[in-house]
Amino acid sequence: MKNIKVLGTGCANCKTTFKLINDAAKALGVEIELEKLEELSEIMTYGVMSTPGVVVDGTVVHAGGLPTKEAINSWLAGATEEGCCGGQSEKCC
Repeated sequence: MKNIKVLGTGCANCKTTFKLINDAAKALGVEIELEKLEELSEIMTYGVMSTPGVVVDGTVVHAGGLPTKEAINSWLAGATEEGCCGGQSEKCC
């Protein structure tokens, strides 16, 4: 089971990211442990400066803006080795 954390202080994009990941996991039948971290001190331990951030199994895979459906699906499939965002954004790599 994958452990996924959505990092953000409660903005609309953070809430949407949480929902997108949850919905994608259900649609794909992937069992995940999904958490939302809203405390700034916890977020900073991951080095994320732009939210929402996404951490999959301890690795930051996304920072800033809404992730794409393709990126989310790749995280759920286990493809987290292409930088912090799966190659989807220049902002976080």
